[in-house]
Amino acid sequence: MTKTLLRSAVFLAALFSIVTLSRAAVPPAENLLPSDTLGFLTVPDCNALRAASKVSPQLMFWNDPAMKPFHDKVMGKLSEQFTAPLEKELGLKIDDFADLPQGQLTVALTLNGATPHSDIPPGFVLLLDAKSKSDQLKTNLATLTKKMTDNGRTLRTEKIRGIPFTVVTLSTNELAGIFGPPKNVSEIGKEQKPAQPVDIYFAQVDTLLIAANSSKALDAVTAHLSGGSVPALADDAVFMADKISQFRDAPTYYGWFNGKLFFNQLASMPDDTGDTDEGMPKFSPSKTLAATGLGSIKSASFAVHEAHEGSTATFHISVPASDRSGITKILALSTKDSAPPAFVPADVMKFSRIRLDGKQAWDELLKMVGGVSPQFLGIVNGGIDTANATAQQKDPAFDLRKNLFGNLGDDIVAYGKAPTGSTAQDVQNTPGIVLIASPNPEQMIQAVKVVAGMVAPADPAAATPRDYHGHKIYSIGVRPKRIPGGKSVPQPPLLLSSASGYLAITTDESSMEEFLRSGDGDVKPLRENPALIDAAAHVGGMSAGLLSYQNARDAMRISFKQMKNITANDPTLKMMPQNVQDWVDFSLLPDYDAVSKYFYISVFTAGSNADGLYVKVFNPRPPQLN
Repeated sequence: MTKTLLRSAVFLAALFSIVTLSRAAVPPAENLLPSDTLGFLTVPDCNALRAASKVSPQLMFWNDPAMKPFHDKVMGKLSEQFTAPLEKELGLKIDDFADLPQGQLTVALTLNGATPHSDIPPGFVLLLDAKSKSDQLKTNLATLTKKMTDNGRTLRTEKIRGIPFTVVTLSTNELAGIFGPPKNVSEIGKEQKPAQPVDIYFAQVDTLLIAANSSKALDAVTAHLSGGSVPALADDAVFMADKISQFRDAPTYYGWFNGKLFFNQLASMPDDTGDTDEGMPKFSPSKTLAATGLGSIKSASFAVHEAHEGSTATFHISVPASDRSGITKILALSTKDSAPPAFVPADVMKFSRIRLDGKQAWDELLKMVGGVSPQFLGIVNGGIDTANATAQQKDPAFDLRKNLFGNLGDDIVAYGKAPTGSTAQDVQNTPGIVLIASPNPEQMIQAVKVVAGMVAPADPAAATPRDYHGHKIYSIGVRPKRIPGGKSVPQPPLLLSSASGYLAITTDESSMEEFLRSGDGDVKPLRENPALIDAAAHVGGMSAGLLSYQNARDAMRISFKQMKNITANDPTLKMMPQNVQDWVDFSLLPDYDAVSKYFYISVFTAGSNADGLYVKVFNPRPPQLN
């Protein structure tokens, strides 16, 4: 009896091993996608994403009982206009599809053999690993193909490396409604073009659903599944460098863009040789990419990690320091202290500080403009010369290049508080101030006044500055704002002053006065906020070159007030698309205090290293949810 049981156990173990081997794990996206992949987005484990989403503050907020009236209105309209009609056409429930992704879910775009001189569309590839739901996937695909056949679709079978794919041919106008009748679309003033047919391929290989619009892209995917030697994205040295540096710690989901391949395609496009308006320059794609520095970008990527302590997102642009120019050189921030200065109060709603070398950035900008179009550079220099000629009638020594751009420092600080009211006008005039470091801010003020005088007539009543706490506050008039109906709304003047080595610019008098009083030392500083200090530690600290902070709880409180004040006749609502107006009823939103626990703060930093440029974002979990 014992021997019989032992033999049975061995047999079952062997059978289980065979079944397990027949359903081997689906390789990661980079091992399946072709080498000419332009970019892709992948979720390595959809079940892990679902688990993280269920406890995410955003989803918990959306499903909170207090949000039910608003939630049900939106979801009801979604079902009425999209879900129910689609389910009727498919003969399947949307939930039957929503549960299918169990493992990997990848969407990719490939070059697909296209060139700048061809009209070949890019390749689209979808990979979905159903794992334990593979039988449901098989059933759904069978139902789907039957429904298409019943609706008069002609399907065919095409084998790619021995794998049979179902192929349905659609016109481009049918892609938005696969089961509906064809729709003819034409552009006004142009001869109507016949819809180009598109082949959609799909097949299930074990637990993996593969779909694409190109047999060329599928050839690479099927070869990799069968152990073929066709080059894969994983063979790309640039991608593998990013995988090691950006995707090494199992992100919840991530994406990658092949900058080298994309910009090489753009650079090979022909120069602009067509007719242009008189005085307008022509452009060369290759020269533009070289001058702006975009042509040196090897790749761009992002990765998101969902964890109990919060959500972290990292964005990275791969461009070596030696190759940077134009935009990429300007944005290559040096490692400098970016913590809030002591004068920034703790009760601000938002704050940012960027350690950008203004003079270097201006010089690089001029170089970039000249590289793109010498004619544009001539226009810029002509404008500066005109400003100089105007100002030198009163001050022969005035030089805009020296007084304004030559006085730029390497520090820009901006912060603001919550508005005092909830009306659109209150929000538009949110208390805030911008500070620009300068070795001579007074010269910069005079330069700004000259430039402003060329844009809007000077107000004689504001010619004399106001003294406040030992500082002068200058006022510059701003043109009235035009609103619908032909009316003009007066705008608050631009206020300028200087203190602590900064040029201060604002339209809010209270913000200016608070800054000028900050030297008194009675301000509770933001830099001592424990929540900011802890959050900044998750993104590398406060010395990357840029630091930004937002009190999302206060920001959402304002947004709730604004939205709840929107009525059916409100101009803000009328600016929205009609379907949005039908879907949302902001009066159904709850009192903000009922859901404020889902909002907290957000912090991000930006900087550069030898490999490229980066941004790191951290949204800590609200303490009330722990």
